[in-house]
Amino acid sequence: MSEILFLDGAQTRAALDPHRVLDAVATALVAIARDEVSAPPRIAAHTPHGLLGAMPGHVPGLGLAAKLVSVFADPARPGRSSHRGIVALFDETDGRPLALMDAEPLTEVRTAAAATLSAHALARPDSGRVAVIGTGAQARAQIALLAAVDPGTPVSVAGRDPGRAGSAAALHPAGRAAESIEEAVRGAGTVFCCTGAVRPVIRRAWLAPGTHVSSVGGSHGPELDTDTVRDAALFAEWPGAATTRPPSGAHELQDLPGGRRVTLLGSVLGGDHPGRRDAGDITLFKSTGHAALDVAAAHVADTVARAKAWGTRVSM
Repeated sequence: MSEILFLDGAQTRAALDPHRVLDAVATALVAIARDEVSAPPRIAAHTPHGLLGAMPGHVPGLGLAAKLVSVFADPARPGRSSHRGIVALFDETDGRPLALMDAEPLTEVRTAAAATLSAHALARPDSGRVAVIGTGAQARAQIALLAAVDPGTPVSVAGRDPGRAGSAAALHPAGRAAESIEEAVRGAGTVFCCTGAVRPVIRRAWLAPGTHVSSVGGSHGPELDTDTVRDAALFAEWPGAATTRPPSGAHELQDLPGGRRVTLLGSVLGGDHPGRRDAGDITLFKSTGHAALDVAAAHVADTVARAKAWGTRVSM
């Protein structure tokens, strides 16, 4: 009989130590780039109202895990969707189930970690002010992570709802709400785009030379205009971001012209690619998510929770 550690939503979030998650996600991204990860293409079962997706993965040294996540329209928030699910962590040597945790905070934090790592690797050292576009759960997770690792850099937040932009900006000690998305983006050295957009919310004309853009939303359509994609040096978590169709692949990276290269972020983090080549380049990290990042975050949550004796142990 095996024993599983169960972490509810609050416990899962509390166990996702931001610095440990950054380190683990960096390890996973490098492993993806070096083809050391086992993660089959994600699959989904569809209903008339939404879908249930499955993302299993193995990262050597971090573990074996699988995420089940449902994506359904949210009647309380027209135009938005809910993402609910679970992540199961297994022992990578004997296959025993070890832990079960809430997928929602785990996905938010690991996605924010990947975006933050892209900025650390690709933004100019003197990039200055940050813009966060979006006011939903993912944008708030991004702002909270920035507050934990870089509380002194000014952050401008913008979205459709000024009130929500203000409450999201309050999560960062140097945060403020911008009057518009354009105002937030113009002059920012780094732009985190975290929306549920179905059409572009960022315009190339707003981006100053040398800006780094990290786009993690846009599951239902492109967050970025075609001119931004055309002019930017492109980076992603995995090759399928450009070679598979949405929702596995990125809307912005479909049907790129011949010769356009999409560099894996893990190649930059691992020292196998230089990343930014010129101070004036626009760099773009397009995230679609990857099972290896779930493994990394689940590993951290399990390790921290066990060290602090959090959670409920359930026998199977």
